[in-house]
Amino acid sequence: MCAVNTASLQTECSMAHLCPTARGIRPCSRSARQQWQPVLHRNVVICRATMELSADLQAELDELEQSKYCGGEGRVLVREAPANVAKNGKRYHIHTFGCQMNLADSERMAGVLESVGYECSEDPAKADVLIYNTCSIREKAEVKVYSALGKQAKRKRDRMGDLKIVIAGCVAQQEGQQLLRRVPEVDLVMGPQFANKLDQLLELVDSQGTQLCATEHVEISEDITVPRRDSNLTAWVNVIYGCNEKCTYCVVPFTRGQEQSRHAEDVRREMLALGEAGYKEVTLLGQNIDAYGRDLPGMAADGSGRRQHTFTDLLRYVHDVPGIERIRFATSHPRYFTDRLVRACAELPKLCEFFHIPFQSGDDDILRGMARGYTAARYKSIIDNIRRYMPDASISGDAIVGFPGETEEQYLATEQLVREVGFDRVNTAAYSPRPNTPAAEWDNQVADLIKADRLNRLNAVVTEVATERAQRFLHRTLEVLVEGVNPRNSSQAFGRIRHNKLVYFDGNGEELRGQLVNVHIDHCNAYSLYGRMVEVVSPKAPLLASLQALASR
Repeated sequence: MCAVNTASLQTECSMAHLCPTARGIRPCSRSARQQWQPVLHRNVVICRATMELSADLQAELDELEQSKYCGGEGRVLVREAPANVAKNGKRYHIHTFGCQMNLADSERMAGVLESVGYECSEDPAKADVLIYNTCSIREKAEVKVYSALGKQAKRKRDRMGDLKIVIAGCVAQQEGQQLLRRVPEVDLVMGPQFANKLDQLLELVDSQGTQLCATEHVEISEDITVPRRDSNLTAWVNVIYGCNEKCTYCVVPFTRGQEQSRHAEDVRREMLALGEAGYKEVTLLGQNIDAYGRDLPGMAADGSGRRQHTFTDLLRYVHDVPGIERIRFATSHPRYFTDRLVRACAELPKLCEFFHIPFQSGDDDILRGMARGYTAARYKSIIDNIRRYMPDASISGDAIVGFPGETEEQYLATEQLVREVGFDRVNTAAYSPRPNTPAAEWDNQVADLIKADRLNRLNAVVTEVATERAQRFLHRTLEVLVEGVNPRNSSQAFGRIRHNKLVYFDGNGEELRGQLVNVHIDHCNAYSLYGRMVEVVSPKAPLLASLQALASR
């Protein structure tokens, strides 16, 4: 294996670790990558020209690629047309970059278009409406969007305006009118808050015959019937939009606006519909999900001084939804991760033992410069508290190397934190200056080669720690929610344990899909497990356990 030090190293959106295998979404072609181009994975950086990949390492890399959400090349939506909806003869193409929030928004946009007769096209050349749902967390994602736009702009000129080009998501919100001036072939620029209004905006483009920019702040309305899910097994459910934090490196508050919490009744109603439709697992989404409710009115009646609506209260309120057997959530901010929340997660049996809590750095001065609002010691105390209640819990986090002014000693503090915490996974990134963020203007930027070197070194530590942590599952029998056929081996099924690790085992993935099975683990890699199926779990067992636990309190 050859370590690669290059200024071009980038990792993907910081929320990319939680995605179940990209259901109905295929990775875009990577054929343009040349032999000597570094192959980038979140925790492994290798040079393709200098080594032959072992079968185990290739499987590990494939699993990492699946777990990175949209990856560096983005992901294209692929699915069959909905039944019982009149078609209008037009097709749409959605290319998504970034995190699971963007994937959820793409589902909403697809649902809107299909409700008025559009069909999905995997091939952009066959589409009447092209949608690029963009991410601005890393500069690389922006570059990819502009590259794709250049090709489609020429096609639009050739078709004499018959094609509609839409730029949605965070780059759209960030660039606004400037994007329309830069690429005049674009018809519509829209922020993520308009995902459920896409059909209306396209009608305005047609009726006015001009470009349209929709980036103003709006109150996000309820549209729970709109999303057309890319899976009939697992689903995203947004509970809070936007972010009120002021991290000096992050563009999200500017692109996604202020926090807007959904009412608990609306979240529960959406989950009830999912349970009735046969969904087994729900992931509750928010940029800072544990800050849920602080924008809603009222204080708790018990005189504690806390808000009337908190994320802990929401979890208890939605936990008993029939049919939903597993509940996950992301992403948590250490500032709001309370003991009360930890205890609720330990008490509620449907809550999975997996927590994604970004730490970003192991050095207090760097954390202060980032305006994160906690210290490394405070972060470690949160993890200690989680493991006090749930000793077997899996912990993942995010880390940034090369933040402005970071010294070698401060970088080493991050390595030390990774080892002390014992993470199951860390999403790493080299600091990338983003527009409209304070840190981008500072004059103490770290050199790209230094950032690349630190990223390489941290990735090696992360993989070492994750491999060691994974061994606790060896020779254990674990409950797996089967997601389907192993795409690399059709004789195997694969699924996910409650700790959010993929498990591969011999079995009929088509027949077992959606079922809970017990699998005995025979082999553990850093990010995936291998074993043999022992039995199918009774479908009533999780619900009975949940009801019994609730009754005992």
